[in-house]
Amino acid sequence: MSMQRLQGLFFCCGAMLLAALAATLGPLGSQIELLVVASLILVLGVPHGALDTIFARQIYGIQTLRGWICFGAIYLLLSALVVAVWLIQPAIFLLAFLLISALHFSGDPAQGTPWLARALYGGAVVILPAALHSVETARLFSLLAGESAAVLVMPWLYHLSWPWLAALLFAAIERLRADWVTAFELFSVAVLSVVAPPLLSFTLFFCAMHSARHILRTIDYSAKSSRLFVLGSALLPMFGVLAVSYVAWYFLQTTPIDARIIQIVFVGLAALTVPHMALVERVRLSGWVNPKTTHIK
Repeated sequence: MSMQRLQGLFFCCGAMLLAALAATLGPLGSQIELLVVASLILVLGVPHGALDTIFARQIYGIQTLRGWICFGAIYLLLSALVVAVWLIQPAIFLLAFLLISALHFSGDPAQGTPWLARALYGGAVVILPAALHSVETARLFSLLAGESAAVLVMPWLYHLSWPWLAALLFAAIERLRADWVTAFELFSVAVLSVVAPPLLSFTLFFCAMHSARHILRTIDYSAKSSRLFVLGSALLPMFGVLAVSYVAWYFLQTTPIDARIIQIVFVGLAALTVPHMALVERVRLSGWVNPKTTHIK
């Protein structure tokens, strides 16, 4: 069994366990939950985006200092534009963030998964929490983008949630015979997103599924056997993320701590996702084929 399939099964077991615990245990304290979530996303989730230097090197052949400076400037410009939209039009930011997140997550399932199943899977993390956790989801959206943005988005998510859940479960059943691991992943994402609290379900999904799978695919795509090569590629971007997060924490010091953590984490993720997608979606749509090798994921 391949590493990706093992990783998928690991995620599924974790998702089912968290859903079971969430159904039997009370919620964590708000700030404790936020600190746990922020730490896990930073340590386990963000590094997969820090590997974008590998794709820049492979796709555009960037090798010189001048090339890396230009790449970094374009990357930062796209990120800054996302932050500007959040500051100027938070409702548009929230809508766009949810849409691009669903699109990006749809790339997780294995090759051969039908596009409709991918779309249902990608939207699950965004839409399904509104089914049983609409109040908490609305609170988080309010902290992120303001109450008016949350009021605009939440009715749509709630009305979509139950039909979306039914369609995703049907897609999992339909996929069972062709690829039982992917079917289990679809089912686990559905259960996790509906049952577990929104922040915890997103964190487990983002770290144990999306980020972990991307890292495994990047290792294959790079055609490098050394894990040190992959680790080294992520170090400098990670230092940059930590530095920007520290600066953001300083400038948001008058913001209540709950809102400050949510804004730094999720505005930061949105700002990184746009340039990240500009690189990775091209590779994903090609089937994770490295044009400089014959290695196919």
